[in-house]
Amino acid sequence: MRQYNFDDIAPRKGTYCVKHDMTPEVFGTDDLLPMWVADMDFKTPDFILEAIRKRCEHEVLGYTFAPDGYKMAVLNWFQKRYGIATKWNRMRFVPGIVQGIAYALQTFTRPGDKVLITTPVYPPFINVPHRTGRVFVSSPLKTENGRFTFDFEDFERKAEGCKLLILSNPHNPGGTVWTKEELSRVADICLRKGVLVISDEIHADLTYPGFRHTSFTTVSEAAEHNSITFFAPSKTFNMAGLASSVCYVADENIRKEFFGFLDHNELSLGHIFGYYAAEAAFAHGEEWLQQLLMYLQGNINAAEQYLKEHCPEITFMRPEASFLLWMDFRAWNLPQKELVRKLVYDAKLGLNNGTDFGAEGEGFMRMNIGTNRETVLEGLRRIAAVGC
Repeated sequence: MRQYNFDDIAPRKGTYCVKHDMTPEVFGTDDLLPMWVADMDFKTPDFILEAIRKRCEHEVLGYTFAPDGYKMAVLNWFQKRYGIATKWNRMRFVPGIVQGIAYALQTFTRPGDKVLITTPVYPPFINVPHRTGRVFVSSPLKTENGRFTFDFEDFERKAEGCKLLILSNPHNPGGTVWTKEELSRVADICLRKGVLVISDEIHADLTYPGFRHTSFTTVSEAAEHNSITFFAPSKTFNMAGLASSVCYVADENIRKEFFGFLDHNELSLGHIFGYYAAEAAFAHGEEWLQQLLMYLQGNINAAEQYLKEHCPEITFMRPEASFLLWMDFRAWNLPQKELVRKLVYDAKLGLNNGTDFGAEGEGFMRMNIGTNRETVLEGLRRIAAVGC
């Protein structure tokens, strides 16, 4: 068995990298340690890079369509990882999940329609409906036993009159892996209320041992016939820049309408490197992924231990999936703007502002630990140095 070295991270500054090179625009300074946007500093796996190199040996990069090897790799991954046995005609390539969500909004809603989200949640779930003239309705999540769960009474009440739910499954920023029972209740409510479910499952493959990701479409007949599901290898294999995602729609009527929108607007045409990279990821990525998850768990454990020893008033929701920590700074008793300022200018640390995830993020920040362990500990040392 080959051993991968996740301590060996690639220098990214100066490569037009959002995480490192957009810090002046986002934070007002580049003199900080960036641990914000959700991609990893680990090197993209060599089997993916080799697939791209091999394709470049052919000296024409012309018009293309989905290779059979790509389709089979995706279908095999879906069956093995999610228990979805299907055919390619129920899928489409999309150039990114946020883009796919925007396409779904354009297909199934109109300006002024209500879109349901559960907060705190990944900021584009808030921003995309707002920017396209939709009205987002928030149902705040509850925290129980160290994880998020739905407030089903509030959720059912808020679902009334909504056209669509955007679901983060697993949850970002909390890393909660929703149970089949939780998702089944969501599916039943949404079917009764006439709310179409858009399930973003980009963090599905980053589910840790001891937990099991349940794809929304598999939980019940109600879910299968009232949902669109988005997946991508981008977070898992650190290849977000290749814009290679896929959507799955089981229901024929929803599929006809949504795929019709994508096809009529030429939005589902993939690109050479996206196809070949995704095929390599799904065909050869199992061992790399298992080692990645072990390393990330080590980062979580190290962060937990460091805070207990050096800064016990700061805690985080232990993720069941993903490489993101939802950190609770409420013990510092600072207004959110002052908390952000303190971390950026005193600690020189770039984290995601909790209130970008909704009003429920007041007092929270999101830290990306998809990097080597020393960088994780350095970020925590900077927090401890300014407030603990």
